[in-house]
Amino acid sequence: MKQDILNALLAARAAKRPVATVTHLDSGAQALVFRDGDSDGDTSGEIGELTLDDAAMASARRAIADDKSTRIDSDGGPLFIQVSNPPKRMIIVGAVHIAQPLVEIAKTAGYALTIVDPRGAFATRDRFPVVELSEDWPDDALKALNIDTRTAVVTLTHDPKLDDPALHVALRSEAFYIGSLGSKKTHAGRVERLTADGYSEAEIARIHAPIGLYIGGKSPAEIAISIMAQVTEVLHKV
Repeated sequence: MKQDILNALLAARAAKRPVATVTHLDSGAQALVFRDGDSDGDTSGEIGELTLDDAAMASARRAIADDKSTRIDSDGGPLFIQVSNPPKRMIIVGAVHIAQPLVEIAKTAGYALTIVDPRGAFATRDRFPVVELSEDWPDDALKALNIDTRTAVVTLTHDPKLDDPALHVALRSEAFYIGSLGSKKTHAGRVERLTADGYSEAEIARIHAPIGLYIGGKSPAEIAISIMAQVTEVLHKV
């Protein structure tokens, strides 16, 4: 691997930025592809010796979205796409009943979990034995957690005093998913408050609310399944 490619790859990993190293299996030429393009809206392929056509570029971005390295046959020859993604994380605001099955399902799906709830009686080791717990106020906690493009943020408290500060941070972060529990009426009130606080229509539209895919679920476990299904759907969109 050439030094310029290595330096760019290490920088992407340090920044927790999804990237793929594409190697031409015959020539050894390489290029980097970012899922959403580089700072100029393009790939960093100019760094290396390998020029990718649109189909190869799409395959590389699909591999990043699928989090799966792969070999493809392009018009220019065989390519190996090696994916380097930061870990998937889920930040759950509110140590409520739904959070318990959601933690189990998300953990099975490969997420690192953090529960944020300043109410110490809710966020206990007895209820959440295997996740990181934060009793900081939600906005302080989310700022400290350094949300990146592989982070999902889920607010479940139904309490604007807790959910809204979390959303203030999440909506101006790189989180790939933001979802909030509540009815359409509850969300309408949330939209009014966020608008009054200076958030744009486009920013507020990032919130999935009512949260989860509609599957008719009623129990905490069923609602957790619907949330995880929607998170997964959004994660794999390119």
